[in-house]
Amino acid sequence: MIKQLSLEPVSEDIFLGESTDLLGTGRIFGGQVLGQALMAASLTVDPQREVHSLHAYFIRPGDVNLPIRFEVERVRDGGSFTNRRVVAYQNDKHIFTMATSFQTPEVGFEHYDPMPEVKSQDNFLNESQLIQQIAHTLPKSITKRHLIDGNPIEIRPAHPERFVTGGSYPAHTYYWFKANGSIDSENALLHKATLAYLTDFYLIFASLFPHNQGCFDPAMQMASLDHALWFHRPININEWNLYVIDSPNASGGRGLCFGRIYNQKGELLATSAQEGLIRNTSRFGSDK
Repeated sequence: MIKQLSLEPVSEDIFLGESTDLLGTGRIFGGQVLGQALMAASLTVDPQREVHSLHAYFIRPGDVNLPIRFEVERVRDGGSFTNRRVVAYQNDKHIFTMATSFQTPEVGFEHYDPMPEVKSQDNFLNESQLIQQIAHTLPKSITKRHLIDGNPIEIRPAHPERFVTGGSYPAHTYYWFKANGSIDSENALLHKATLAYLTDFYLIFASLFPHNQGCFDPAMQMASLDHALWFHRPININEWNLYVIDSPNASGGRGLCFGRIYNQKGELLATSAQEGLIRNTSRFGSDK
């Protein structure tokens, strides 16, 4: 993952990124493009300014076999804030766009919603341990990624049954996560880019929980449509952090989800939002 986030410069404002088939579908994982686009934008910004938000749209599916070209537009460098626009291309086709903002750190008012009462990470199995128990019920692409290729981030889901079996569940879940290995503690940007990468994991799935629908049903078409992320406080990916996910709405073949990221002190580190395609072709038809 760190290698993927290390882009190759082509010119002052153009960078190339490589992909891995994280999902086993031949399509690029959305979180990968988010993290890479954030790195591309950051490489054109004064290091003293820190990213505080990004807003992205996924335009076309990406091909894992092709490099991604990230072109950065230097929209504005103001007194306190810097704005960048990033467009990603493959075969000269626009696949992704993102607007992001950076700010000179400053002291101001502070408050945040408290972390909900949850069980600690020690109460849950990680993804690989869970998949070993139910591998026969999952797509081979999922089992290969975890049992053979491994995962750069260790994730411990609190409600694995809500992902696998259909039921009438609350549109809510949470999971604990940290890096598998160690990320340079002095590189705050890399920790934020890794968080951007991670926030696409399982976020949209919560919108299926109330609908008696398994998330890995072959009839499901699921894709991220847009993604927003606000960074509130520094994050250390080498430590356990909590991702709390809720879905307030599903309609029109789309699900809306929000996420909150906390550290073990209970501090709110970041907030995410995403709308995604959740189309069951056997129940509601397919896109023509």
